[in-house]
Amino acid sequence: MNAPLRRVAISVLVLFTLLIVNVNYIQVVRSEELRGDAGNRRVIIEEYERQRGSIVVDGTEVALSTETDGDLTFLRQYPAGPLYAAVTGYYSYLYGASGIERAENDVLTGDDARLFTQRLSDILTGRNPSGGDVVLTLDAEVQEAAMAGLEGVTGAVVALDPDNGAILAMASTPTYDPNLLSSHDSAAIRDYAAELEAADRDPRLNRAISDNYPPGSVFKVVVSAAALASGDYTPDTVIPAPDLLTLPGTSTTLENFGGSRCAAGEAQPLIDALTISCNTAFALLGIEVGEDALREMAEAFGMDGEGLEIPLETAGSSIGDIESDAALGQSSIGQRDVRMTPLQAAMVAAAVANDGTLMTPYLVDQLRAPDLTVLEQTNPEEFSQPVSPEVAAQLTEMMVSVVAEGSGRAARIPGIEVAGKTGTAQVSEDVADHTWFIGFAPADDPQIAVAVFVANGGGTGGDVSAPIARSVMQAYLEGQGD
Repeated sequence: MNAPLRRVAISVLVLFTLLIVNVNYIQVVRSEELRGDAGNRRVIIEEYERQRGSIVVDGTEVALSTETDGDLTFLRQYPAGPLYAAVTGYYSYLYGASGIERAENDVLTGDDARLFTQRLSDILTGRNPSGGDVVLTLDAEVQEAAMAGLEGVTGAVVALDPDNGAILAMASTPTYDPNLLSSHDSAAIRDYAAELEAADRDPRLNRAISDNYPPGSVFKVVVSAAALASGDYTPDTVIPAPDLLTLPGTSTTLENFGGSRCAAGEAQPLIDALTISCNTAFALLGIEVGEDALREMAEAFGMDGEGLEIPLETAGSSIGDIESDAALGQSSIGQRDVRMTPLQAAMVAAAVANDGTLMTPYLVDQLRAPDLTVLEQTNPEEFSQPVSPEVAAQLTEMMVSVVAEGSGRAARIPGIEVAGKTGTAQVSEDVADHTWFIGFAPADDPQIAVAVFVANGGGTGGDVSAPIARSVMQAYLEGQGD
């Protein structure tokens, strides 16, 4: 064999070897990754031959599959459509799956290892295979109240059971109709996806967990917790509250909301500073408490920069980098680099409500086999204990004052004592502020903790977000009495 032919033969052999290696790499090493890819249409089309399990809220199917006469055997439907879209996500043969549809896909398709016996039985008996059900922790009435409160604004609501961490509501607006992404009409699916892509704010984004935002004054609850936990402060401790504060080492001045005065003598009790949300008082308090203590407390509440799996994946929350006392002062009023998800904000309220113990939030109550046998029941788990019961009681007293006498009056519920904290966070010049409210009720026997976030809503947390929180809490408490 002459040299040119030998080189060609060697090249062909090398290319053939690379092809074999690549095929084996894809089939062995990457097989699970590719099979689990939400956009893998071959897998999805195969799954359409089986009846997908349902997603259930309060005994009602909010996502289910019905048989059709088309090429795809089953059609995925969402009877409540936009109401639960942020949680259920969509199941589309063009765009794959999102939300719970993706997070619990193995159970819903029947591919979960715990359903092996069921699949084998289906094969032996000739039954059509089907997937298992996912039962959510959501409360239908609370979810409806949350979505109604957010109508016409961009934002999110999260409600938790503080005793166990169960998520009672997770709402995000603007929302969308997952039915239009899960139909069998390819052209209609693409048209609707293009409409969503063109929206100013993507309706498919779950704003309760997928992004974090400056929390403004709701972060003062964390600062208060650090101060009280130090043992150097009580709710009645008098702290400086100047009309105007020049931040240490700078010429930058910090004023109170609207240039208002917090106290005639430029000093007031800590409980009063929280009640009226005095910026200068909390900037000085945070500096006095110190970065280490403040960061430690924030991380104990869950603000460690790491996300959670509930089982949806969440963005992290943190207080960011703090390079000076001036930065610490700004961070202590929930500005600068402090960021929270609405879920994290609800976790802060829930920890205070639960005597200082923070429970891990979760969205799935049960996983069930097609015959309704329980495959998995979620057992509540403690996440951390940021504060002692004594400090939690002091924080509750202060947060009750916020709603009874201060900036959170719009969250009051007749006959029920409510604890809460408002927040108004500056974003940038010429952009309307974010507004927040966190709280729980009843204050003496907490059953629900809530966080409300309205993006660029203008106004204040007290007049924009607090009324939404009130309606959500009221819906749950009235439902408990039925």
